[in-house]
Amino acid sequence: MFVGRMEELALLQQDYIGKALMVYGKRRVGKTTLILKSLEQCHYQTVYFECLKGTIQENIDGLVVELVRAKILPVALSFNTLQEVFIYLNALPQKMVVVIDEYPYLKVMNETTTVDSIFQSIVDNRLSNIELILAGSHIGMMKDLLQERNPLYGRFAASLKLDELNYLDTSKFYPDKSAYDKVAHYAVFGGSPFINQALNPAATLQENIIGTILNPMSPVYLYASQLVFSDDALNVNAERIFSVLGNDRKRYTEIEDALGVKKTGNLAKQIKTLTDLEILSRNIPINKPNDNKKATYELSDNLLRFYYAFVYKNASALQVLGAEAFYDEYISPLLTDFIAHRFEDICREYFSLQVRSGKLKGVRNIGSYYYDDPVYRKNGEFDVALELADGYAIYEAKYYAKPMTLDEIHCEVQQVANIKELAVKQLGFIAISGFVEQEKPYTYLDGNDIFAWI
Repeated sequence: MFVGRMEELALLQQDYIGKALMVYGKRRVGKTTLILKSLEQCHYQTVYFECLKGTIQENIDGLVVELVRAKILPVALSFNTLQEVFIYLNALPQKMVVVIDEYPYLKVMNETTTVDSIFQSIVDNRLSNIELILAGSHIGMMKDLLQERNPLYGRFAASLKLDELNYLDTSKFYPDKSAYDKVAHYAVFGGSPFINQALNPAATLQENIIGTILNPMSPVYLYASQLVFSDDALNVNAERIFSVLGNDRKRYTEIEDALGVKKTGNLAKQIKTLTDLEILSRNIPINKPNDNKKATYELSDNLLRFYYAFVYKNASALQVLGAEAFYDEYISPLLTDFIAHRFEDICREYFSLQVRSGKLKGVRNIGSYYYDDPVYRKNGEFDVALELADGYAIYEAKYYAKPMTLDEIHCEVQQVANIKELAVKQLGFIAISGFVEQEKPYTYLDGNDIFAWI
């Protein structure tokens, strides 16, 4: 099932003969599916090759096999270098698209700069009748190809970073569910096409959780539990960091204290690696952009959040109790709160989509707003804040099973009113199940608004 990605698909379906493109994004985000989909309507011969974690010669031999399979080579010819392969292909009369997927694998057992230099030579001299697509899942390595110090710098006609599907596109995997249940599924499983294709759209959230992430035989469980071991840039300490974060946002010092590590700088390096790989995200309130002490870290993948919040620490209990009893004991009591935190992310993404579509004007930034409450002598954050030219629009997001009442609205209004420093130009409420009553001058959004197609 191919969902979303229309703009990305249109980009890849353009004619780039004589040029190179780059496609990258984390594992299971749909890169290969998108590339192969773009090739379905291609008028040229095409070949797809996924690199091996092996020598250059082993990759040459593997590429030759695929070239024969694609009927670009009549028989398996012998080549000693990748340059020789492309010299031969470049001499053929027909035009073609050559996809080299998991390009970082080619660099695992070979000198990194040598491999990049080889492809610099190929891009510069051997693509007159070829469109070359380099793709990969190691975000750090792929980003490095765009740096000025890299031999491939400036060689790509286009570079496409593929993120998970947004909550709106992801909901197409379960179109008949209520807005309340769509939020719940996205909060738990995220926007990976690979993960969402494993779900049963007719099943309940509980049934999908039990059948996938609580099932050690499921590819969903394997994805969540094996991520750390599938990437050479990570180590066992990454799992400890993920476990500390779970469903929360934490400051660096809070992570450091929870792990009980010495202040050697090693944790900072590990967090930087995880942030570069976009497994962790670093967040700063939009009203404190230069205050690093307010910065927090969180897992950027909903499924990993769920796994490390509920399953990782309790893996032995899952084995002993079985999936259904484990769900009842460890997940069910805390699940609504877990989803409510993720609903705040969805609300911020909703406004981002509105701005990008041109339906919402005058927004300078979207994020959270840090405040000090002098009345109750505490600090905190409003989780959905839009920065405007002359102040802020603040929205309270509520993942309630029942409509929000007027008393609940008045309580939230008072909390915002306590923050005298905050220049509120607009105050609104986003309740997934709607409202019992509405009164002026506030703005109201419900599940139908959040899931209305732009």
